[in-house]
Amino acid sequence: MDKDDRKPTTRRFSRWFGGKYKRNDLYNLNEPSGKSVKLEDKYKDEDDSVDDLHYKLSEEDPCTSTNVLRVFVGTWNVAGRSPIGSLAVDLDEWLNLKEAADIYVLGFQEIVPLITKNVIGSEDTTEATNWNLLISQTLNDRHGNPWLTPMLNPATSENYQYEFLERVFVTSAEPSHVIGQPHNQDRDQYASSMYKLIASKKMVGVFVSVWMKSALVNKYCISSVKVSSVACGIMGYLGNKGSVSVSMTIEGTNICFIAAHLASGEKKGDEGKRNYQVSEIFRRTAFSRVPRDGDRNHPLTILGHDRIFWFGDLNYRLYLKDELARKLIEEKNWTALQEFDQLKKELEEGGVFEGWKEGNIEFAPTYKYSTSNCNRYSGGLPSRAGEKQRTPACRCDRILWYGKGVKQLSYIRSESKFSDHRPVSALFSTHIEVLKFSDPSKFPP
Repeated sequence: MDKDDRKPTTRRFSRWFGGKYKRNDLYNLNEPSGKSVKLEDKYKDEDDSVDDLHYKLSEEDPCTSTNVLRVFVGTWNVAGRSPIGSLAVDLDEWLNLKEAADIYVLGFQEIVPLITKNVIGSEDTTEATNWNLLISQTLNDRHGNPWLTPMLNPATSENYQYEFLERVFVTSAEPSHVIGQPHNQDRDQYASSMYKLIASKKMVGVFVSVWMKSALVNKYCISSVKVSSVACGIMGYLGNKGSVSVSMTIEGTNICFIAAHLASGEKKGDEGKRNYQVSEIFRRTAFSRVPRDGDRNHPLTILGHDRIFWFGDLNYRLYLKDELARKLIEEKNWTALQEFDQLKKELEEGGVFEGWKEGNIEFAPTYKYSTSNCNRYSGGLPSRAGEKQRTPACRCDRILWYGKGVKQLSYIRSESKFSDHRPVSALFSTHIEVLKFSDPSKFPP
């Protein structure tokens, strides 16, 4: 993992003063300007709350203010099942719309069965479209602003295309769903939507979908939204395992979201396969420069971003025998389980995720349930006919983050029985850096 790609914040800010930004790339920047500084040097320590940082930075730096955003990150392995209309109730519970976030980032695994024709055949975006339809219905119908067709008529082809939103763009050499609305939808209805799709990308069964409050899309300058996929499954290059990532810049802050599905297996040494795939994702994920970037120094790699969120079915298991694991689960002794967690080791010095953070896991294992619509873990004794003996893998579905200025507010599982996994979510508050100008006539041309 090459960390040399991380650019000083000062370099990122300098482009605003070099006359390279077009006027329509700036929004609502109307405060006195001053000398550009490296904001991260001003952090007191890692334990400062986002609200404290917001106050400190806005008070100390005359050219920059910080705004706090609530970011919801969720991951769910849906076991190859297609979304159905009745799933909206489960989705509503997972997204926790009673405490609505500013940004929703949803990562899915196995949105199609991982069979040969899906893994080596041409990419079919039908299921990704259907999930986006259901997500939009859940986010927007609740607020009385539906803008997509109800799931009674799911899409059955690849004719679901998007338009670019003004001032926001996605660049990628890969086919992806990007910012905007279906061509055949009414613009006024779309304009009234509570949430708008920023980007989505599918690679075989791995799928990421990013949504943002419409008011914030209009308020902030959102630029250089890019997607990248890394296939590292069979033979190291097929898409049954791997990642899809989204890079985006909100005002002066670069954010990256990585949805991943890593190698399964609980035999000794299987964690090495997962670690190798993580290293490959770091190495091969690239957000290439395009002519439209101009002189803007947007990050090219994962670690070049200011805030990074990595989530998915990471498949890390427990260094623990089945009988003891089930006993600790029955006792709800989550702290003891965490001591045997494979990923915990990788978060420590020398691990593949060294320097990354994860909140305390204080919920029951999310995998593997015996069947859909069942609360029984698979593989217990006595096991049912056809079931493999396995330890409940409490540590499969995970959400990690990297970078300063991020505070986790919650880390929970939901109770949908749609799949043999239970969905997991984390709510974060994070600040974005907003540049301020006093005289509109001094805006860069």
